[in-house]
Amino acid sequence: MNKTLLLFQGEGGSIIWTLLPFVFIFGIFYFLVILPQKRQQQELKNLITELKINDEIVTNGGIIGKIKEVRETSFIILSAEKTFIEVGKTAVIGKKAEKEI
Repeated sequence: MNKTLLLFQGEGGSIIWTLLPFVFIFGIFYFLVILPQKRQQQELKNLITELKINDEIVTNGGIIGKIKEVRETSFIILSAEKTFIEVGKTAVIGKKAEKEI
């Protein structure tokens, strides 16, 4: 009976050794997930602020069009002949890739 009680008694270790694996896991998570996502968001934000008239964009809804007017929080785009659509700046996911020859 004494042996079984000894098995369930842990060492009275420091709380630092208890928290160290959690800190290590959070560090790995930060460098592999959070940091790249922040970098990607910043690049997209910079791209949106640099967009100008006649740039071709792609929205998160799959609409491809050419910017005809830049407003404070939206763009007016031409998606087909004579079809103007107003899309929010937050809907833009990137520029349309240049055609390769």
